[in-house]
Amino acid sequence: MSGHVSGANLSQAVQDLLVEWDHTRAYWRDQKAQEFHQKYLEILPDLVTKANSLISEVDALLRKVRQDCE
Repeated sequence: MSGHVSGANLSQAVQDLLVEWDHTRAYWRDQKAQEFHQKYLEILPDLVTKANSLISEVDALLRKVRQDCE
């Protein structure tokens, strides 16, 4: 699987998670829900952006290694 596909899959998974979280928030509205959101979910978009950047770098490096070995 290419780095591009992996990054896209990761981004889509986080988007799916956030949609489901929105549905969950309709029923779970206490302080613990807020803490969970702040501790785990608010940071996800930034982490995914960083991860996708690193995935792209690794993918480029692997392509170069393959080319150099041919």
